[in-house]
Amino acid sequence: MNTRILKPDAAALDEAAARIRAGELVGIPTETVYGLGADALNPDAVRAVFEAKGRPGDNPLIVHIARIERLAPLISAEPSPQACRLMETCWPGPLTLIFPKSDLVPLRTTGGLDTVAVRMPAHPVARELIERSGRPIAAPSGNRSGRPSPTSAQHMFEDMSGRIPLILDGGPCGVGVESTVLDVTGPVPRVLRPGGVSPERVAEICGACEVDDAVLRPLGENERPRSPGMKYRHYAPEGELTIFRGDSEAVARAIRAAYDRAEAEDSEPLILALEENLPRYGARRVRSLGTGAAQAAQRIFAMLREADALGAKRIFSEAVDAEGIGLAVMNRLGRAAAFHIVDVGEAARL
Repeated sequence: MNTRILKPDAAALDEAAARIRAGELVGIPTETVYGLGADALNPDAVRAVFEAKGRPGDNPLIVHIARIERLAPLISAEPSPQACRLMETCWPGPLTLIFPKSDLVPLRTTGGLDTVAVRMPAHPVARELIERSGRPIAAPSGNRSGRPSPTSAQHMFEDMSGRIPLILDGGPCGVGVESTVLDVTGPVPRVLRPGGVSPERVAEICGACEVDDAVLRPLGENERPRSPGMKYRHYAPEGELTIFRGDSEAVARAIRAAYDRAEAEDSEPLILALEENLPRYGARRVRSLGTGAAQAAQRIFAMLREADALGAKRIFSEAVDAEGIGLAVMNRLGRAAAFHIVDVGEAARL
């Protein structure tokens, strides 16, 4: 199959919409990451998504809609007042809400769960495609399962070339990490996956917000994922990633020592560091995560892909503060590193 990257003009959108209606897969831009889109109500199309990604079947997909009135057929209960406030405030945007699902939504889409995750994206190309197709679109990140998520059409092409017919090029993604996934089926909203809408913002809107303890740890062997991105090693480069956290100067010393040992072992090491800390690493090979958590969110997946392009066998990353969108950055880094996180007091163990 020849995979084409198309600018999202009227003709390309019409073709993409027709392919969605026919049960095919299309690469679509959103404000978070690029997604692998399919008709969310077509079990065969959804099966093709799992096959193209190599995604485990119990990992649920997010259903994307373009208008609020499209939500009702997908859910089996009225949204709570808290959910309504969140939709009024944060939709369209990088927030996914979990509701009890209706019978219209196939269990294949929800990973066998009796809940459905729904989002209204803000990206105009994604919303126009949903409207033109007349279908809710299931769209997990458009990468091979476990790989860093794509934040450009070219990133998606690297993973999906030959697997899907076309990718709509809507430019670079503005947020850079996947949406916040929020369970609103209980009395207090609970973050299952952090993203562009922070727990602090949810608490501001709803009065309270809880963060699932699995956000910064792997699920146990018998725990079932209730959200995309919870159970499996995700977002991972080919090289081994280690995260260092603590006082910035102590972190830099520990990373320099680990880098020098890896270089002596011909491991082609690479450092990921915040912009203000770059001078601490001298002539070592280093890439900037930006000036803070928001820029790190925009850059992190591109940096992990660049690490692969550079052939880095060992990657050493600074941590960011796990507040606001920084929680999402640390969630993605943690899963990419299989939670190999070193406090600087433990650096000597490496």
